[in-house]
Amino acid sequence: MREDDLAEQKTPDLSSLSAEALIERAIAARGDVFPEWRLIAEASPETMGIVTHTGGYLHKYEGIGGEEQQLSVQMRELIAVPAICGKGDLRHSPNHVRRMYRLGMTNRLIIEGALAFAISAGWATMLNVAYAIMLANSADYPFGKLPEGGEPKELKPFPELTMGRKRISGRGEPITEKPSWQFAATVDPELVKRISAWTEWCQGSDDRDDLLLGPGPRALISAAGLCTRGDVERAARSIRRAYDYGMTKRQVLEAISSVVPMTGMVSLEVGTEAMLKAEGGAG
Repeated sequence: MREDDLAEQKTPDLSSLSAEALIERAIAARGDVFPEWRLIAEASPETMGIVTHTGGYLHKYEGIGGEEQQLSVQMRELIAVPAICGKGDLRHSPNHVRRMYRLGMTNRLIIEGALAFAISAGWATMLNVAYAIMLANSADYPFGKLPEGGEPKELKPFPELTMGRKRISGRGEPITEKPSWQFAATVDPELVKRISAWTEWCQGSDDRDDLLLGPGPRALISAAGLCTRGDVERAARSIRRAYDYGMTKRQVLEAISSVVPMTGMVSLEVGTEAMLKAEGGAG
């Protein structure tokens, strides 16, 4: 991108806005705001402004995201929630679950997303997601609004539900074909067999018509999770899998960017290195 192009995309000047105006802007974009953001808005209005401007783009908040962005709000939340739960954050994650409910997303779909993230973060993170769902449905949890009736009974369609269901290129890379796992199989073949089955269950496959979320979108989630661990090599493999199922470069980059609020810009840098590696470039 040229320097003059970058100049046109500078963060808007929000310095003249009061702390209350910045909070109202954040609420209008996302639907609600945590009380700790009020403290930040009062102590450092510029920080509040740039967080809303940047985070609103990453998670495609109302009035802040761009029309050119490809991933839906729903898909971004499917990545964000296990990323938050992977940090052990059970204060903010139920609020995201309530937002997902307001978007028409069901518990089954949320757990499917957590399964894909579990490849990199373990099923302990999936359990944290399940607990966040329980908290979100509790009257004692004070943050965010539950839709009337709680969890949606019917899943509201969004684009990624129909994407990436059939492999269009490549043949996949079963973990059992990797030399390290072949070595492990000489030590404990049953261990490798069961771990392989678990991984395949998390990834999804072409022959399963019971999935709400196909292998392509799941690969986006697992790639984002691997980037939070700084694992360029394995993230690149997951990115190649996403491409094999028809997901685009833009979708991959947007998926990885969804974890920046929880894990920092380094995760995104790792992701761009993995994208280069997935294409055969220098990391």
